[in-house]
Amino acid sequence: MAIPPTIRVVLVEDHAMVAEAIGLALGRAPGFEVVAQTGTIAGAVAETGRFQPDVVLLDRRLPDGDGIGAIERLAAAAPKARVLVLTGEATASVAARVVAAGGAGLVVKSSRLGELESAVREVAAGGVVLAPGLLPGMLDRLTGRAGLLGAALTARERETLLLLAEGAGTLEISERLGVARNTARNHVQHVLEKLGARSKLEAVALARRDGLLD
Repeated sequence: MAIPPTIRVVLVEDHAMVAEAIGLALGRAPGFEVVAQTGTIAGAVAETGRFQPDVVLLDRRLPDGDGIGAIERLAAAAPKARVLVLTGEATASVAARVVAAGGAGLVVKSSRLGELESAVREVAAGGVVLAPGLLPGMLDRLTGRAGLLGAALTARERETLLLLAEGAGTLEISERLGVARNTARNHVQHVLEKLGARSKLEAVALARRDGLLD
């Protein structure tokens, strides 16, 4: 009987205890090898390019940005790698963003480790992992039947929106994104314009209403 190939995984998770638990679980499971662990987008792109894994298990919220916004960069670094997003709460809007960005699905962090292993195996085999209840809403968003005020937002503008939702001001946004203050101010202005908002608070409220901050 042929021995199944080992699934090589890059784990991207900034919470040490969560990363350790997942790393140990996958490391002990038959047919898995965690080839690298990192807690940032920059590290994820570097390690993915270095190891060319089968699967990148990617946390959605990372210190240097939104993991979903990094999927295209990971695909460019390792074209054959499948990206499975880890999220605190799976919603139709989040699922639509993952699929639109080229991801292979998403799994909730509260899932049992066995479910996580199954999800990684599924995407490594070419499948897509989504909770069945998310499919109708996700399709609505992907086909334009649901309101997508943020469809035109760039990855940087989505990061800016997330920071606005956390209450960050322009100075903090510039520091956390690593850009000049004027550039951060421009990002904020573009977010407001694209969401049709007159203030930062209104932009966050509109984004929450339409599921852009789920």
